[in-house]
Amino acid sequence: MLSIAYSELIQLFRNRAVLVTNLIMPVAVSVFFVYYRDAFERIGSLGYVAAVIVFTIGAFSLYTTAVTTLAARWQNLFLKRLRSTAARDPAILSGLVLPVSVLALVQVGLILGVFAAISDGPANAALLAVAIVSTFVMLLALGMATAGVTRSPEHAQVTTLPLSLGTIAVASWVGISGTESLTLVKRLLPGGSATELVVNTWNGGVPVTDSLPLLAPTLAWVVVAIAFALKMFRWEPGR
Repeated sequence: MLSIAYSELIQLFRNRAVLVTNLIMPVAVSVFFVYYRDAFERIGSLGYVAAVIVFTIGAFSLYTTAVTTLAARWQNLFLKRLRSTAARDPAILSGLVLPVSVLALVQVGLILGVFAAISDGPANAALLAVAIVSTFVMLLALGMATAGVTRSPEHAQVTTLPLSLGTIAVASWVGISGTESLTLVKRLLPGGSATELVVNTWNGGVPVTDSLPLLAPTLAWVVVAIAFALKMFRWEPGR
């Protein structure tokens, strides 16, 4: 797995289009939210800013990049060749998505670290870390599912757009308006409960016992995405 991950990391940094579009641009957008945090706090809260940062990095640096990577390896038959080696399927997939996962975690960790240093929060760093990891696991699982219907890296720009923009829109909706109204709808949407959890852990004021159940919808989306990926994912063209 580690050898596959190392090779994929090298390929990732050689692909300037992916590097700029899926890795550098999300960081730039996140820095913009941090810089104008006072303005965004007036329409939401500092927790809302943290949630948007998490989902911007997750949607583009992780989800979109993972789908693009898997589609490219599917198209050039690299996945098929890997299956002819001694590596098992879980190790192959883990190796392919490990670099983008680590990079996304490093990005969100550094940006939120700076954000925390210049503002108040987070109120509960440990639960915030759990919220981020669960969100990224959900987006990674959804990425593998989306890869099953993506035929090329170019096609990934289309197939990833609804979910990447949709989760950010949900994060903004929940982060600004809260969940006092349409509670069930907001929490069941992909990223809705995760946004509420990030906001709570950053702003504080909500007991941990009330926040922990918010992990359930996110984990449910992980199960749904994995089930869809097992059904739709293809290792080579024509299969």
